Amino acid sequence: MDTLILNENQIDETVDLLKKGEIVAIPTETVYGIAADAFNITAVEKIFKAKGRPNDNPLIVHIANMEDLFSLVTHVPKKAKILAEKFWPGPLTMIFHKNKLIPYIVTAGLDYVAIRLPYCDVARKIISKLGRPLAAPSANLSGKPSPTNYKHVLNDLNGKISAILKGDKCSIGIESTVIDLTSDNVILLRPGKITPNDISKAINEDVIIDEHVNHMVSTDGKVCSPGIKYKHYSPNTKLVLVRSSQKDFIRFVNSKTNCVVVCFEEDLEFIQLPAISYGKKFSFDDQSRRLFSVLREIDLYNAKLAYIRIAEKDINLAIFNRLLRAAEFQIIDNPQI
Repeated sequence: MDTLILNENQIDETVDLLKKGEIVAIPTETVYGIAADAFNITAVEKIFKAKGRPNDNPLIVHIANMEDLFSLVTHVPKKAKILAEKFWPGPLTMIFHKNKLIPYIVTAGLDYVAIRLPYCDVARKIISKLGRPLAAPSANLSGKPSPTNYKHVLNDLNGKISAILKGDKCSIGIESTVIDLTSDNVILLRPGKITPNDISKAINEDVIIDEHVNHMVSTDGKVCSPGIKYKHYSPNTKLVLVRSSQKDFIRFVNSKTNCVVVCFEEDLEFIQLPAISYGKKFSFDDQSRRLFSVLREIDLYNAKLAYIRIAEKDINLAIFNRLLRAAEFQIIDNPQI
């Protein structure tokens, strides 16, 4: 049976489905998520099945207000309160010691839970009307580019989920920043729009960047955050990142055949092959809003390979993190022909 498409005014219908233990894709300011009642183990299991998601990959729990946080965790550190006051609602996920209300299926068997208060008004209304937190990973097939509009969700999950609540295109376009607050240090596990520097300024403390932000995790390694362990964000076309100047990149790709090029907007006019831009070179907002749509568009070219230009310096950590995983860590530095 095809997935039902709801409009953003049908919040009551969405909540009714969630109360019945169904899973529904909903918009947020970051990406679309597949939502389930976080306390309903059977419903959460449906998320893993629909996505084809490994069960050792934890989910983020979404809440409607700050008060909900205190009912789900054993302790809220002072620095978490400071960060929540500055960045919530918004694209920041914080990891805490969970209490017994959160089922272990949500946390992949860990005693820690990742929690976010989304900025998206529609998402918060759904959570408030449901009266329970939502477990909600990105609404895509596991490993594929995250969805930033409802058509992406429909393409991946039609017939696998009960409904999609159709909303605006996601304003940020990449997933939330994830930080671990379960020790004395603040550790960045997944970069996003809110940067380590933003966090450091708020709490007057250095943020430690986890080694796996830009490196692969071993297959048997346990992780506290989604987006770390497995291949992510990948189209069917093989991707290779190229770290170089504009001049060297143009010379390199123009010597190739049967490939598609992904580059900065400033490069497009010089590329002789099929090419698409993922934004202006120095605009993180532009790149983040366009990145996942571009990664999906690559497959339309039916090419054997896609070369993606990344800047030779000053590359944004969040964009680099997504591209690294999409390309399975394949990088060419300073190519010569």
